[in-house]
Amino acid sequence: MLNNIYSLETIAYFAGGCFWCTEAVFQRLKGVQEVVPGYMGGTIKNPAYREVCSGRTGHAEAIKVTFDANLITYDELVAIFFSTHDPTTLNRQGADVGTQYRSAIFCTDSAQRDTAERIIQELTNQSVFDSPIVTEINDEVPFYLAEEEHQNYYNEHGQQPYCQAVISPKIQKFIQQYQSLLK
Repeated sequence: MLNNIYSLETIAYFAGGCFWCTEAVFQRLKGVQEVVPGYMGGTIKNPAYREVCSGRTGHAEAIKVTFDANLITYDELVAIFFSTHDPTTLNRQGADVGTQYRSAIFCTDSAQRDTAERIIQELTNQSVFDSPIVTEINDEVPFYLAEEEHQNYYNEHGQQPYCQAVISPKIQKFIQQYQSLLK
């Protein structure tokens, strides 16, 4: 007899400012199989970090999340995305300024788009944020993998000043809020 349980491997794409931060958050979730940083939404193929940082490529720093929908839902991922960055600042996250740090969701299908739009409406109706949400909801576009030195960044460089000042506090807040979803 075959086991009825099977993996629903699914992909989600999020841009929430610095991809080192978003990668570090999503890596800690049960059901998340892989998180890789890269670039999306711009005009050139295979951009390099230096080009993206210039703000002239149109790309956002983004993450590709591969997850098992039996263990964590897309709704939960979107909710975590909105609670772990500021979706009300246009082209900015903290001290990181430019279109490459914009808040965006790149949807793989209409169901993901519907979910993202519904959650934005719910957050707006509940007045969760003091300012309007400016997160872009886009269709999936090509994802370009970031250079090797950006992969698994926080886990390998957690003692660096940027990681300690920006990412560590975000991780601690995230852990307190989402303990039931942690690996």
